[in-house]
Amino acid sequence: MERDKGKLELIATQRVNANSEMYKVVDFLNKSLKNYHLMFGLTKKDESMVISIYEVE
Repeated sequence: MERDKGKLELIATQRVNANSEMYKVVDFLNKSLKNYHLMFGLTKKDESMVISIYEVE
C-alpha cells in the first residue's frame, strides 16, 4: 500500500514557557532540516508554547 505523499506524522511535542524568539528557532529548524523530511510547528496558548515535530512522508 502506498503512503499519501505530503502526509504529516506527529513525532513529538514539548510544552515550554512562551518566548518570542521561539518562532526564529522553528523557522531555522524548518529551513535546515527539510531535506530530512522533518517539519516543526509552534502554537501559543496563554503563557506557554507547544513545539511539535512532524515527519513529512
